[in-house]
Amino acid sequence: MTEPAPITTLFLDIGGVLLTNGWDHGSRRRAAETFRLDWDVMETRHQAHVDAYERGYLGLDGYLDRVIFNEPRLFGREAFWEFMCAQSQPDPGMLALFPRLKQRYGLKLVAVSNEARELNAYRIRTFGLDRLFDVFVSSSFVHVRKPDPEIFRMALEISLSPPERVFYIDNTREFVELAASLGISGHTHTDLASTEQALAALGLVAE
Repeated sequence: MTEPAPITTLFLDIGGVLLTNGWDHGSRRRAAETFRLDWDVMETRHQAHVDAYERGYLGLDGYLDRVIFNEPRLFGREAFWEFMCAQSQPDPGMLALFPRLKQRYGLKLVAVSNEARELNAYRIRTFGLDRLFDVFVSSSFVHVRKPDPEIFRMALEISLSPPERVFYIDNTREFVELAASLGISGHTHTDLASTEQALAALGLVAE
């Protein structure tokens, strides 16, 4: 019986795996409460523009113009941007795990994430993700966003990784299943312990 090919590359989501989500439903709800915004109006406008925003066709200023500052406000853009940034918090255990695995096994690490350009840049810089990842296949960079399978095809091509040697970790089951349809095995992240177990089953154990 042929042994499965060893994993040489990890595809990782960022929000919900290494960090909290950048600008998700909960963050937007907190923004509406903090800045006393009409939630229904804000969310309707967000949903109308989020695809262009996360695919890099609409920058931060344009997004804020359409979703937040579509009418006069008692607060400024800088205060709102600082609030957006403050929603990003690290998962220390997960951030400690992958550098050890990368060093021990010589793994290639590829970020495959849906993130708007400015917030993605802030998160990369603030949490040192540029020291962890070899490649960033971010939706705002490649103009494709999950659940479009093309983002995974791009990640495979850009990282020069055959699918059978890739393992993908995301906190959204739908995206893990989507990657599996392209031959990429994966794990739906819920906590550090279960993700360590999934990696250990592949022979990837941090020490």
